[in-house]
Amino acid sequence: MTSAWPESAELRAGALAARLRAAGCVFAEEEAALLLDAAPDAPELERLVRLRVAGEPLEHLLGWAEFAGLRIAVGPGVFVPRRRSELLVRLALERLEHRAYDPGRPVAVLDLCCGSGALGAGVAAGLTLAGWLPREFELHAADLDPVAAGFARRNLAPFGGHVSIGDLFAPLPAGLRGRADVILANAPYVPSGAVPLMPPEARDHEPLTALDGGADGLGLHRRIAAATGEWLAPGGALIIEVSRGQVGAALGFLGAVGHRGTVEEDEDLDALAIVAA
Repeated sequence: MTSAWPESAELRAGALAARLRAAGCVFAEEEAALLLDAAPDAPELERLVRLRVAGEPLEHLLGWAEFAGLRIAVGPGVFVPRRRSELLVRLALERLEHRAYDPGRPVAVLDLCCGSGALGAGVAAGLTLAGWLPREFELHAADLDPVAAGFARRNLAPFGGHVSIGDLFAPLPAGLRGRADVILANAPYVPSGAVPLMPPEARDHEPLTALDGGADGLGLHRRIAAATGEWLAPGGALIIEVSRGQVGAALGFLGAVGHRGTVEEDEDLDALAIVAA
């Protein structure tokens, strides 16, 4: 089948799902519905399907990824936020809910290695739903990749977020130092040797800097842990995502710089995070 799509919507959806399933798409019916909704005409549908069959991430073709109840804008060359990272958003919201605040100081959240800004957007949206916003609130995000930062600006604009381009804490405004109530860091944690084993969607279409975490996958996490103390407000917390096999090493280097880490898991999301204070 090339461009001769059936005229019947039901037959068209069935044909598309079959084509996607043959290409190895596990959720073929769901993807078919999304692609049909995204394509204004048959030629565009054919273009999208060809790219999807060739391995382009579905989210890049749609222009958005579902995350924490939001549609996060993404595109080619940008890391697609994973559903498991919603655990970090939930932990941040729980932490903020139980914080004691100085009414004269804004609540401040920092999203490091922010990519598309999904974590920061998820936290800000959660605070909005909880009735916290509008109130004094600062949302900052930083990423080394200018393309990712451009998407982060789009996604954080509704919440008044500030996005900086640069290496970890280096590009952040000096006035944020010592004021962050929560620092979220979904830094890359795939060991360099394991990157070639990743699914082609990630390996071939997402930036290497968003995947490769160095020899043991924790290179950036060590740097973040070492500098976090300067940026956290009293009683603040760093929340990071790691794999189960990295927990021992992560707790070790966090403890070495004075942070006590607590491991949090979500079996439904197949997610693991460490909250360090």
